[in-house]
Amino acid sequence: MTAQPVPEISSTAVGFVDVHRHYGSVRALDGLNLDIEPGEFVALLGPSGCGKTTALRILAGFDHPTSGEILVDGRDASAIPANKRDMGMVFQSYSLFPTMSALDNVAFGLNLRGRPAKRRRERAQELLDMVGLAEHMAKFPHQLSGGQQQRVALARALAIAPRVLLLDEPLSALDAKVRQQLREEIRRIQRELGVTTVFVTHDQEEALAIADRVAVMRNGRMEQCASPDQVYQRPATPFVAEFVGTMNRIPATAVDATHVRVGEQVLLCDGEATCSGEVTVLARPEAVLVHESSDGTAIVEAGTFYGATTRLRLTRADGTQLLADIASHRAGDLPPGTRVEVSLLDRPVLLAAEPS
Repeated sequence: MTAQPVPEISSTAVGFVDVHRHYGSVRALDGLNLDIEPGEFVALLGPSGCGKTTALRILAGFDHPTSGEILVDGRDASAIPANKRDMGMVFQSYSLFPTMSALDNVAFGLNLRGRPAKRRRERAQELLDMVGLAEHMAKFPHQLSGGQQQRVALARALAIAPRVLLLDEPLSALDAKVRQQLREEIRRIQRELGVTTVFVTHDQEEALAIADRVAVMRNGRMEQCASPDQVYQRPATPFVAEFVGTMNRIPATAVDATHVRVGEQVLLCDGEATCSGEVTVLARPEAVLVHESSDGTAIVEAGTFYGATTRLRLTRADGTQLLADIASHRAGDLPPGTRVEVSLLDRPVLLAAEPS
């Protein structure tokens, strides 16, 4: 069987322009603004109830904004029904037809569009080959693993050559190893086809690993949309800083409008916010430096091995709990009970919204 040509997909720009969605007094979306470039992979990330799935459903046409515009290639698509938008949707629950083979599931959308039977079969074979299921095309969903079923769902969404690919937490029902493998597959296929993709997830690691940009949402609004490294290294708000990755909260004192004192260190405040009084500094575990010292101001409570790194849990003399990531080859020299001196990397620090 020959199954190579796949494309048939053109990149499409997408935009949310001041989109609101209200359900009675609940504001699921509260002025969402987001521009997605043709061929870009954007992850919508946030806690439950932040509006990310609502945004995806509105883009797909399954829901409608209370106000605002949904732009597809620069044109307002708000009034276009879902079946006319040419969006490919992959759901968390797979949603495969149980009485159809993998091949027929993938070909289903092409059948609705009146494609000739020969072309339907060829296209379905091409896509099943692309997702690594060429040998399983005759199997029914119950004969496939969860990861295989999600691959079939992805192939089915791509079969219609969608203008935009929409992924609604498609990996959350899978175990960790399969989830990692499949997210890499999704990224490979997306790059190969160049299809504009919107991916909804609450998994920070997933979003950072797979997306060109990550849009962090909260209470129906977007807090920050930037590249994964920028979201992690340069969070725009305290919420982003604490939601994405692990963050220490460390008591500090303002020295002047732009500097804080943390222990013996004086560090520059990040961003435009001014510092005053007692504040709380946010610092990643990898920004916490640890050195053994007989008169140190902190004690190692425990260590968790993560391969190349080990995460130490520390308690300072003032009772503050800290996490510090160190190279694992050093961890043997810092067993529980070791007294250590703690400092932060000499770089600007972000302040929490409120002291803790």
